[in-house]
Amino acid sequence: MRKTACFLMLALGALSLNAQADVETAKAFAKKYAAIAKNINPDFKGFLPDMGRNFFKREFTLKGKQVSCSSCHTDNPANPGKHIVTGKPIKPLSPVVEKSRFSDLEKVEKNFTEHCNNILGRDCTAQEKGNYIAYLLTVKFDVQGNEQK
Repeated sequence: MRKTACFLMLALGALSLNAQADVETAKAFAKKYAAIAKNINPDFKGFLPDMGRNFFKREFTLKGKQVSCSSCHTDNPANPGKHIVTGKPIKPLSPVVEKSRFSDLEKVEKNFTEHCNNILGRDCTAQEKGNYIAYLLTVKFDVQGNEQK
């Protein structure tokens, strides 16, 4: 039942998102994940950007190597990254810098599912996804694009 409710909320939410993403659209994604998190855990109080940052930088063992989100996306989500295996360039994660980052609900979900399963061995929870987006939205950058707290 909860999976169906979550799917319906995400599907309906997709209709309300603009084709061009920006910070507001990323916030809309976070609101969708908040509704799901609250449905799963009535004690949910909101997302924690620091937890999202920790998740982004946390290392996991994958095929004998220590990897994290920042392995491909760099320590600063405003910078372009590069896939550690293929070398393929990756656009910045930050919706402040890369306006297309959150433009497609299906693509966002596909990327979360693929990356979480590859790194964690499971899909990320709504709480983890929301914390991650909250981190991307609250990080501050200096003129050179370095992350600042």
